[in-house]
Order: sequence, then C-alpha cells, then structure tokens
Amino acid sequence: MPTTPGAGRHDPYAALRLPDFRRYISARVCLTLATRVQGLVVSWQIYRLTNDPLALGFIGLAEAIPSIGVSLYAGHVADSVRRKNIIVSAVTVLLLCAAVLWGFSSPLGLALLAKDSLYTLPLYAVIFVSGIARGFLGPAQFSFMPQLLPTRDYLDNAVTWNSTTYQAASVVGPVIGAYLVKHVGVANSYTVATVLLGLGLLQFIAIESRPLPEVQGERGSISQNIWEGLRFIFSNQLVLAALSLDMFAVLFGGAVAMLPVFAVEVLKVGVEGLGPLEAAPAVGSVLMATFLTYFPLRRYAGRKLLWAVAGFGVATILFALSSSFVLSLFLLFMTGVFDSVSVIVRSTLIHTYTPEYMKGRVSAVNNIFIGSSNEIGAFESGAMAKWLGTVQSVVFGGTMTILVVAVTAWRADKLRKLDLTPEPADK
Repeated sequence: MPTTPGAGRHDPYAALRLPDFRRYISARVCLTLATRVQGLVVSWQIYRLTNDPLALGFIGLAEAIPSIGVSLYAGHVADSVRRKNIIVSAVTVLLLCAAVLWGFSSPLGLALLAKDSLYTLPLYAVIFVSGIARGFLGPAQFSFMPQLLPTRDYLDNAVTWNSTTYQAASVVGPVIGAYLVKHVGVANSYTVATVLLGLGLLQFIAIESRPLPEVQGERGSISQNIWEGLRFIFSNQLVLAALSLDMFAVLFGGAVAMLPVFAVEVLKVGVEGLGPLEAAPAVGSVLMATFLTYFPLRRYAGRKLLWAVAGFGVATILFALSSSFVLSLFLLFMTGVFDSVSVIVRSTLIHTYTPEYMKGRVSAVNNIFIGSSNEIGAFESGAMAKWLGTVQSVVFGGTMTILVVAVTAWRADKLRKLDLTPEPADK
C-alpha cells in the first residue's frame, strides 16, 4: 500500500508506486514515441515531395480541423462513457492510421499512387482521421488519469510525472524518427510507429477500468452537458486565463513546424540535424519537469507561469535570428524549459479547480485552446513563412507571444496572484 503524500516528507515517487498509474504512463510513452516518430517522418516526407513550407502547415491544419470539430462532443462522451473504453478505441484508430501510412509508403503503395502534387492527398486524409481519434483521446486521457489516484494528495506528483515521461518520450521520438528515415527509409519508419502504438494499446488494455465519477444532480442532454462545461470555463477567470495564455503562446510562438525548413535552408544540417532540433525543446522540458518533481512549483505559481511564457517568446525570437546550429539547439532547449513550467502549472490548476465529473468537457475545451492550437499554429507558421519568409514569421510569432503575456498579466489578476501552496494539514 503506497504512503499517502503529505503524510510525511515529500515523496517524489509517490504516483509511480501505483501499478495502474505506471501502466498509464508506460502506455503514454509508447503512444508519444509513436506519434513523434510518425510526425517527423510524415513532415519530412511531405516536405521532400513538395519543397513547400506551406505544405508543412497543412499537416497541422489537417489534424486540427477534425480534432476541434469533435472536441466538445468528445468531452461530453468522456463524462458519459467509461474513459478507458474511449482511450482503447481511439488508440486502435491511431494504430490503423499508422498501418495505412506504412501501406501508402511501401513499394506497392508507391506504385499505386501518382508521384505528383496529388500524392500527398492520401497522407493528409490519414492525418485527418487521426485528428478525429486524437480529439476523443485527449479528454478521455486527461480525465482518466486522476481516477487512477487513491486521493487528491497524489495529484501534483502525478501531473509532474505525466509531463516528465511525456517529454522524455518527446526527446527520444524525433531522434529515433530521423535515424530511421536516414537508415531504413520512410516505410520502415512507419512500421516502428505501428509497433509502438500496438505496445501502448496493450498497456492501456491492462489498466483496470474505473466507473464514471458521480454527477451533481441529473445528467442532462448532450447540448446541456456541453453548455455546462463551457459555462464553467468562461465563468472561472483562473482556468480561462491559463487556457488563453497558452493557446496564444502556442498559436504564435511555435517554431517547431518550420524546423524542416530551418534544418535544410537556414542551418544547412539536413535530416541529420533535424532530429536533434526536434528533440531539443523536449530535452529542456524533461529536465525542468524532473527538477519540478523534486521541487514542486507552488509558491507564486501564477507569476512564474507568466514569466515562463514570456521567456518562451524571447527564446523563439532569438532562435529565428540564429544562424548557429549549436546556439539554435540551446534556444530550442530553453523554449522547452519555459514550456514545461507552463504545462505543469496549467495542468495542476485545471485538475485542482475542475470537478471530477466535468473534467472530460473542460479537457475538451483545453484541447481546442491548447492541443489544436499546436496544429493551427503550424498552419499559421507555414502561411506566414510563405508570406513573410521563414525567419520573419517566427520572429513575428515570438513577439506576439510576449504581447499576449503582457495583456494577460494586466487583465487576469487572479492568475497573476495564483499560489498553489497546499493548505496546512490541520486546517
């Protein structure tokens, strides 16, 4: 029986002592490795086919549109259906999508598809379907994780480990993807992603299912449930400000979508350098998340969140202006450090201030604000790069991120004053 956190001194491994939580994060590691490998491979494949940065932006758009489209309904489903069942179904669809990508890139698939501009359309179609699956997966995962914890005392430790392992997998995934593309080719790289998704699916299946949390009052209709979740978010300044801050930071400040362009045209390092560039932000994130596992970020959390997002914007601008591969790696590393603070504070805040029976719907809006803004940000970066040039578009995005932080700090006083220090046990 694990020791309850807070009963004595801080236990940095408290959540890891829970068997189902270990299975959960193991499954997420496999899932993250697979999607990171697949994401790098498909972006490299499409860019080499088109030599067009806007084509990279369309990758994000092809995934964001269906994900946003189903998110509110997916949140309702996550609060109405056992969350494990949703997760298993969504991961199964992602597994099939990876297998189809392999099929399109195999010798037989290449023979069946025309090698012209239309060749990329089947790839975008698969990405579109995976976007639907991820739209359902996000709210289910977010709301299922706290159900694996015996008490809320485990929450901040679980959130931190969840982020740490996710970022660790994000470090390794792009490196593996770049190595596979170079040494075994695109089709075999998709095979590895398919196997990893299969392993993740088996881990999720092994987790014991949990019943849905009890609802206050009676369950309403689909529209009533969705509206209840939206009303909760837009009436809670803390949650709304945190979501808005990260949404605009990711929307404007993400340079990751343009990394193939920077690798080929700016830094001249090719696919060998693309893997480290993709991994650098995650290295920073995992190191900061590991640090926060031992030294939780609680006091003055709101101020630290604002400074971290501002630092993310500054590092993004400097990255865009850098012509040194080593300096660019360091600046991407720093974006990951700052982003890790933002992710952990935001996740802890939302889990703390959201009722359990409503977490699916709140997570769905979080997916619209944050998750899909990654993909929309990729499209924005591609479109701006096409219009202004790659370097100028990333500078513009970083500048807008800093402006968003300034406006949020001015308008959202509750977020600025947020303190996550636990109440004394005797209160």
